[in-house]
Amino acid sequence: MKVLLEQMHAWMHDYMKSFYNEDKEIQKGILIKEEHTGYVTRISRELAEHLDMNAHDCMLAEMMGLFHDVGRFRQFTLYKTFNDSLSANHALLGIKVLKEQSFIDGLNEEDRDLLMFAIGNHNAKNIENTTNKRELLFARLLRDADKLDIYRVLSPYLEPSDGTGGCSPDFVHKFVRGEQCDYSQIRTFDDRKLVRLMWIYDINFAWTLQRVIDRGYLERIVAFLPKDLLMNQGIKRLKKHIAAKLQTEDGVNFSTDRAGDFQQRDE
Repeated sequence: MKVLLEQMHAWMHDYMKSFYNEDKEIQKGILIKEEHTGYVTRISRELAEHLDMNAHDCMLAEMMGLFHDVGRFRQFTLYKTFNDSLSANHALLGIKVLKEQSFIDGLNEEDRDLLMFAIGNHNAKNIENTTNKRELLFARLLRDADKLDIYRVLSPYLEPSDGTGGCSPDFVHKFVRGEQCDYSQIRTFDDRKLVRLMWIYDINFAWTLQRVIDRGYLERIVAFLPKDLLMNQGIKRLKKHIAAKLQTEDGVNFSTDRAGDFQQRDE
């Protein structure tokens, strides 16, 4: 398994660089996803170790992080967008790419199915129904690892609201109810920021949530959103959810962290 993982890393390294392009727009997108791939690979491994997975499953989690966005490179080169609704589902593109590679046959059938399930569901609004607990566990792990780094990727693009677009009323009502949204319905820049707060309800492990808090992502998003009565209700609900989530079973030493600071702001 270790040798196979090394082969996968070597292949992915070469595969990503094969998309380097003289077109500056394409090159910028490829470099963003190359860096993101590295972070998600490490985060997936760290989260697996935190969950006390055995060596085999830690390597499997690392493979999932390594390949989760393999479809992005073909997608952006062809369409010059990361918007799936305007191009193609990058998770399904990724599965197609992986099935074309001979090294996938080095995995046994169970591990191969787990890998494909997790990658196929990492960008879905909801994980597809499954009675397989391992499928659900790995899908949740990969979704958390991906979200944690996407907060980093998108953080430089945060700006205060200019007051012209605001948040779409439907999005605000979903936020107040603690729901997720359909990305295709995003209409304004402030909608994009609000979606990042709504992601919190789809974070599966306290370990992940703690790192989102520690890095100050939520504080910046809240500071840059337009405020009204409904938005404040949504933020208050979110803070209560965070406080409860950080006390769940996988949490370690969360009693003295910055979560309380975020919870108490704007109360």
